[in-house]
Amino acid sequence: MDFSPLKEAIEAKSYEKIADICDELMLQVTSQGIAYQEEWPYAIQLLGHIYVKDINSARFLWKLIPSNVKENQLEVVAAWKIGQKLWLRDYAGVYEAIRGFNWSPEAQDLVNSFSEIYTNRMFQLLLSAYSTISIKDTALFLGMSEEEATNYAAEQGWLVDSASGMLIVKKQHVVKEQKLDHTKLQRLTEYVFHLEH
Repeated sequence: MDFSPLKEAIEAKSYEKIADICDELMLQVTSQGIAYQEEWPYAIQLLGHIYVKDINSARFLWKLIPSNVKENQLEVVAAWKIGQKLWLRDYAGVYEAIRGFNWSPEAQDLVNSFSEIYTNRMFQLLLSAYSTISIKDTALFLGMSEEEATNYAAEQGWLVDSASGMLIVKKQHVVKEQKLDHTKLQRLTEYVFHLEH
């Protein structure tokens, strides 16, 4: 089996392509009637689906993985544990699952990249949902210690109220660009011209 497209995607850190590449390779192998149980990169494929937030496909893949692979390849089980925690919306559990396994070199960068993206996504969720939030809850959502979460939030411009143990969320101002619609400008010009004459 030629895994070179997968290796190239991993080396190029094009992690968003991994799930599609693996799915395509799996379809090719299946259509040729070749057995792919033992050497198949199930953990990478699961992590690829998790990376692009396609938990349903990850769940489907998990059901397809032969039981002997689940029993013998601990990294596959560790990858699925991340998927389970995401499915259950166990935010702290996602970080525990990420940190709770000694990932192979092939998976480590992918997992680190997912963790960073997930932390950013959780921070954006907190930003949009709260005006104040406890340091403890922030730490839980971001998978950090309370000190790390406080420092991270402060770096983002949030205010720290040490007496109450709360963080005051600083909303980011969104600047919307207005695009000039030439047809509307033309109609307005015609309208003004009509009023003047």
